Amino acid sequence: MNVKAQKFSDFLKENNLQMFTEQEVQGEMNPVVYRAFMEVGGQNLPSMLVIDDSIYVMLQVRVAAGVVKESNKEAVMALLNKMNGQYKVFKYYVDEEGSIILESCMPTTDNEFVPGLVHAVMDVVVRHLNECNAEIMKTVWA
Repeated sequence: MNVKAQKFSDFLKENNLQMFTEQEVQGEMNPVVYRAFMEVGGQNLPSMLVIDDSIYVMLQVRVAAGVVKESNKEAVMALLNKMNGQYKVFKYYVDEEGSIILESCMPTTDNEFVPGLVHAVMDVVVRHLNECNAEIMKTVWA
């Protein structure tokens, strides 16, 4: 297991946080993937945290799967671009399947990695989604 992932796993154990499943993946950068569901407005949104030997820790949340179509694309993209201009710690995008993804990229080194900061970013994301997910879904289904 890479150094940052070990620190994060230790943090989870020390704080009795059991929401993640942990998976070491074979790869050049020794990635460890932590999967969980973020409860947002009564829904469980799949999330994934990837910690590897690069200088990045990546958090990804699938906000809505396959919902962006030609009929709503312009309105959804306008809303996501507006939100991208307001929030620094994460950004939204739409993938090839029309899913709305929220992603946060946190730069860090092995020595400077702070698991509590990663957890704090996740808390910010959950609070944001609880505040804004209804607006996103309203735009998707309008």
